[in-house]
Amino acid sequence: MFGKRTKFDGSVNVSPKLGADLSSSKKDHIKPDNEPSSKDLGLSVSNEIKQKSNNLNNETEVISSGKGSKYFDTKTTIFNVLIDSIDLSHLSMMDQDVAREEIRDIVSEIISLKSIVLSISEQEDLLDDICNDVLGYGPLEPLLARDDIADIMINGAQTCYIEVGGKIKKTNVRFRDNAHLMNICQRIVSQVGRRVDESSPICDARLPDGSRVNVIAPPLSIDGACLTIRKFKKDKLTLKQLVSFGSISADGSEILRIIGRSRANVLISGGTGSGKTTLLNCMTAFIEADERVITCEDSAELQLQQPHVVRLETRPPNLEGEGEISMRDLVKNCLRMRPERIIVGEVRGPEAFDLLQAMNTGHDGSMGTLHANSPREALSRIESMITMGGYSLPSHTIREMIVSSIDVVVQAARLRDGSRRITHITEIMGMEGNVIVTQDVFLYDITGEDAQGNLTGRHRSTGITKPKFNERARYFNEEANLVAVLERSNLEHREMIDN
Repeated sequence: MFGKRTKFDGSVNVSPKLGADLSSSKKDHIKPDNEPSSKDLGLSVSNEIKQKSNNLNNETEVISSGKGSKYFDTKTTIFNVLIDSIDLSHLSMMDQDVAREEIRDIVSEIISLKSIVLSISEQEDLLDDICNDVLGYGPLEPLLARDDIADIMINGAQTCYIEVGGKIKKTNVRFRDNAHLMNICQRIVSQVGRRVDESSPICDARLPDGSRVNVIAPPLSIDGACLTIRKFKKDKLTLKQLVSFGSISADGSEILRIIGRSRANVLISGGTGSGKTTLLNCMTAFIEADERVITCEDSAELQLQQPHVVRLETRPPNLEGEGEISMRDLVKNCLRMRPERIIVGEVRGPEAFDLLQAMNTGHDGSMGTLHANSPREALSRIESMITMGGYSLPSHTIREMIVSSIDVVVQAARLRDGSRRITHITEIMGMEGNVIVTQDVFLYDITGEDAQGNLTGRHRSTGITKPKFNERARYFNEEANLVAVLERSNLEHREMIDN
């Protein structure tokens, strides 16, 4: 409750205020029982709202349920009256649930004084929209609440796309104007100590649930700010769920479990939106509870469930261009923090060298992701990123370091029908001359397309029953399980036996 509230029985309820006290002259305007009373949020009981509302339009208005231009015009009008009437500094100090209820009460009174005709559902939509504008992320709130949306793409104030089920769809979500969109962007990035404006128009941030956020603002973005949100599900996915989605077979998930349990050094590669971070989250589930794990990320997205996890995040430079903490700085520092496993959210540059050094110096079971379209391309990219760091090492030396550090490359892919599949589990064998030798242990074969246009396929082993990482599996008492699952998933061998 804010200020003094007039009840319908004529009594006055006194509660903590959001704004100035009612003066004695304002008390004179309290209405009798037979008239609805206005509720105070730091303004005179009803005069100010009446005055502002009457200046807008005295005629009765009807808003269509389709949320057309008339809906947004009316919403903007009511929102402006509300903002002019409340004390935002006091509002920010209040419990959000209480503040939301009070804002709903005042908006309801503005609607009544303005004589706007609304159905119950339309009024609820309007109340929720305005509360979200004041206290939350505005029009983004209903999209963020949906767990089936993977990406939200805002291209200026009037255009919004989402990705659902691997397909991009346009929505009717829109902002009042570009200033409203920029205000929401500022609200998001300020929560993690970052900023976005004309002097710093590009910003990476995250939401409280770990969802990745990128903002690029004018003047770089010509048609208004562009906001991209890579959402993560509220419930952490598991390998068992990936099996139910068809991303990997049950046998393939068992191989990944053995790899994670055996503390093999894993590189997860894939294209944008292929599910690399999700897969990394799933594989970290097999880390023992007594291991000390340190994660290094540009924006903290990983959702590790182990009790002993240290999360590190990079920092951009300040206005003077100083104070930047890069991914490489984090990886180098975490080597001094007595880690047992190092998890790098995404390898993009010279930190690849430090990650390989860590993998090769006693931090078995370390993992990382990078963008690549195949396991062999992933190894080439690692070599390129090390070269980007200014190291003048011979190519052969870099490849030897890769071979001695990385045990397994897991390839994730997003197919043309929008589905995500784990297409390769590939191990690094060694060197032949100046060439890195790899061996596919588990593959996904596309077999066709069904009547709905969805791709069909199957996961299978390549017939190798004792891969190189079998030695690690033996050390962790998983050799029998590994051999059994590889034999079971060898479809060609099973078909030959059946015939």
